[in-house]
Amino acid sequence: MLRRFNVAGPCKPEIHYMLPAAARVPLARRLVADQNYFVIHAPRQSGKTTAMINLAQELTASGDYVAVLVSVEVGAAFNDDPGAAELAILDEWRRASKARLSPDLQPPAWPDARPGARLGSALQMWTAVAPRPLVLFIDEIDSLQNDALISVLRQLRTGYFDRPLSFPWSVALIGLRDVRDYKVASGGSERLNTASPFNIKTRSLSIDNFTLADVTALYQQHTAESGQVFLSNTVAFVFELTQGQPWLVNALAKATVEEILGDQPLPVTIEHITAAKELLIQRQDTHLDSLVERLREPRVRRVIEPMLAGSSLGDLAADDRQFVVDLGLARRDPAGGLVIANPIYREVIPRVLANSPQDSLPHISPTWLKPNGSLESGKLLDAFLAFWRQHGQPLLGSVHYHEVAAQLVMMAFLHRVINGNGTLDREYAIGTRRIDLCLRYGGPEPVTLGIELKVWRDGEDEPLDEGLAQLDAYLDGLDLPTGWLVIFDRRSGQLPIAKRTTAIPTATPAGRTVTLIRA
Repeated sequence: MLRRFNVAGPCKPEIHYMLPAAARVPLARRLVADQNYFVIHAPRQSGKTTAMINLAQELTASGDYVAVLVSVEVGAAFNDDPGAAELAILDEWRRASKARLSPDLQPPAWPDARPGARLGSALQMWTAVAPRPLVLFIDEIDSLQNDALISVLRQLRTGYFDRPLSFPWSVALIGLRDVRDYKVASGGSERLNTASPFNIKTRSLSIDNFTLADVTALYQQHTAESGQVFLSNTVAFVFELTQGQPWLVNALAKATVEEILGDQPLPVTIEHITAAKELLIQRQDTHLDSLVERLREPRVRRVIEPMLAGSSLGDLAADDRQFVVDLGLARRDPAGGLVIANPIYREVIPRVLANSPQDSLPHISPTWLKPNGSLESGKLLDAFLAFWRQHGQPLLGSVHYHEVAAQLVMMAFLHRVINGNGTLDREYAIGTRRIDLCLRYGGPEPVTLGIELKVWRDGEDEPLDEGLAQLDAYLDGLDLPTGWLVIFDRRSGQLPIAKRTTAIPTATPAGRTVTLIRA
């Protein structure tokens, strides 16, 4: 049976295509050898657990260590009851050890200890009877919060000074976030108001996304086993879409070969990957769904909303910015500034935020279509103006991100327009003060429409000149002769939307005749 691309849980080399896992954290082996306690952190579904399971197996197989990956996630149900959390965690550690270690390497019966000391006592006894130095990789540390988190970290810190004779030789904490002295519980809970309970870490390591060479090597495994080729420009396109995010790299390939092509051994093209991308976004698979759920968290919104609006982040707490990076939603661009982590997330975020107004849209007859099914831009403009005058005001209240409500309602309308027969591409970034939209509609007469969205707020200069110059640059990139500039006037004291919405032809600095929409 052919191996498959994995999109759920740790990779298993016998059934999944995978890269050498332990090699993704090359310094970890050296840190273990030097008796260090350290941290492995990276966004979810980036390969942390797979890498550390494999490293533990390699360390144990070497005959030099007893190494195993265990988890503390079960303790999260008892974050305010450390004693109960300890019991749940120790039960899980025994189960994991039985599954991953030979009988002679498994822990002894856990000693009877008071609450708050059970983990430390258990590790002390296991170390004493283990035939080799004990190495623990503790996964999902960021699932713990409050008293349970403090208790676990303090017991590890207390035992650290007795290693390696009476406590594990080396311990790695694995989670979404860097511990950074763990003054903030991962996931965004309040500050713990305590001295650092884990100031014994030597290093904090991260796991990088795949490189283009990594993506090529992964896909080549499928080609070697199935004969199906990923064309070189296709692989480059996947890397551009995903920026090497491991789940996305696997998910696009899996959706393409199993669903888009139905296991037909045809060469994989850019068009196939594009269809797979749409499939993933539309059904919002678990990975994307978990990211989307984060968008409503206040500290995430404080970062993502100005990014969408193209404004600056202002005096935003450093930990809020870092939290969004740790989630994998954003990354620090080498050229400077925060950007959305990859083009797929960049598309998913506004599309998901527009779901609520899209679900609230009334029935709209497709008056913008010609008899042959092609889109007519003039009639689309008339339909949008009529829609905005009648429904714009009430729909603005359906958007959770108020600063970009108007832009999201317009995107919801345009998604109704394309209705599976086109795409809506978006470009936005910190400091640009705009969102660019490119609507592509198929049919006998394909249409591409470039749209610039600007917002006029209290205390700001009128954005017309800036918007026209920006629209010129955007249309240059699309090689289009004309487009729309939409200025949403969100200043206080304005006439109702129905009375102030207009559209007139306007000239750009480059001499293009474009449509200026004031809404």
